[in-house]
Amino acid sequence: MNSASHNLPYDSDEARWDAVQQRDPGADGRFYYSVRSTGVYCRPSCPSRLARRANVAFHASCEAAEAAGFRPCLRCAPTQPPLAERQAAAVARACRLIEQSPEEPDLDQLAQAAGMSRFHFHRVFKAHTGITPKAYAAARRAASVRDGLQGGASVTEALFDAGFGSSGRFYAASRGVLGMAPASYRAGGRGETIRFAVAECSLGSILVAATERGICAILIGDAPQPLLDDLQARFPQAELVGAEPGFEQTVAQVVGLVEAPRLGLDLPLDVRGTAFQQRVWQVLRAIPAGQTISYAELAERLGLAGGARAVAGACAANPVAVAIPCHRVVRTGGALSGYRWGIERKRTLLDREKRQSTKD
Repeated sequence: MNSASHNLPYDSDEARWDAVQQRDPGADGRFYYSVRSTGVYCRPSCPSRLARRANVAFHASCEAAEAAGFRPCLRCAPTQPPLAERQAAAVARACRLIEQSPEEPDLDQLAQAAGMSRFHFHRVFKAHTGITPKAYAAARRAASVRDGLQGGASVTEALFDAGFGSSGRFYAASRGVLGMAPASYRAGGRGETIRFAVAECSLGSILVAATERGICAILIGDAPQPLLDDLQARFPQAELVGAEPGFEQTVAQVVGLVEAPRLGLDLPLDVRGTAFQQRVWQVLRAIPAGQTISYAELAERLGLAGGARAVAGACAANPVAVAIPCHRVVRTGGALSGYRWGIERKRTLLDREKRQSTKD
């Protein structure tokens, strides 16, 4: 059974009754209330119809409520973990089922394993992970394919080990999953041509790289060589073509974005990541220059309450500096946090955008 802390912040019946009226989930576990007319006791967030104040009494623990002769409410289940914890555990079980099943489980199977209806499970899963069960399963299978190919498995072995019953569907979407044909990915980018150039800007050295589909990397650092090493580590077998005259215009546009962010970047991007990372990056691109958002606010915008850590991880995985403006995400209260290309560069970008916005 759950027992409340002896150091209760809800230290008066008035404060406790207010929490019950508000159905405050933050009060759950801090105290419980019983209803004399029904003979049950509940957690403060119980969604049941509000009882008359004259029939309500407060208790420090489940044990105290039961000692007074009350039984636990079947609706809010005060003796069990809070609803959010139970839902999170159910989603975790569903994720493990997706990861361990040789074939993708259907929505009915997942909902049944979670003990929920199809509709309710779909909504709860998306609220906790930020993506649908189908998108999660697709991302996991894609990750399995990538791991298999990087581990030396043949393309056929990687596909079937990841649960693809047929190679046809995977090949149709392979460029979106891997960014290139499976055989090229397995070979570290062999057969792929990636154009790149290094330039200097106000933030230091900047490397811009692109496949035939669009810009795949914008890296910023103190010197050119570490940036080139980073690009080579990503695609060790790709053909890297540097210093092409026609590519200099692309680099100039990216440098222009760094110096004047409000101009925007009218160039296609070829960025690859998990389904969740792609959703985060899409929202980031909609944040106007001169504005910031907290990690918590970004998570809420994605429908992922409490997912600040997850969105921070997606920001850190962003391969194209400035074009996907992860520098516009700050801590709650406005304080700057870590930035893949250096906290001072983040501060410079935000200050520059703020000044330019003031002039407009």
